[in-house]
Amino acid sequence: MWALARTAPASGANDGLRLFATSLGALLGLAFVAAGYLALRRAKTTANPVKPESVSALVTSGVYRLTRNPMYVSLVLLLLAYGTYLWSLPALLGPIAFVAYITRFQIIPEEQVLEGRFGNEFVEYRRRVRRWI
Repeated sequence: MWALARTAPASGANDGLRLFATSLGALLGLAFVAAGYLALRRAKTTANPVKPESVSALVTSGVYRLTRNPMYVSLVLLLLAYGTYLWSLPALLGPIAFVAYITRFQIIPEEQVLEGRFGNEFVEYRRRVRRWI
């Protein structure tokens, strides 16, 4: 994102507004990751995205009522905050690339594991709650 930001000159942004938007995005990102982690911990299930087969409970409460992937939403928000800090339109390709990559190579395989493990309960949850926001 930093390199992309260097390809186009930043417009004359108000530094106060830019830093406020950056801080807001970062705080929202941190709130999503904290809420997601706490919900998983309360349910006594894994937060490890590398081993989705070790999940022991389908969490559908708390922040998981808003999105099926609060941890990934938090990362997108943090990337958007960084893009705002850089104040560069080309830098926003970073979050777009992240969403495309993480959806294809992490979220879809996780969803297949969850459907296999929780069946109709996960199918119904997937119907009710969006993948992102």
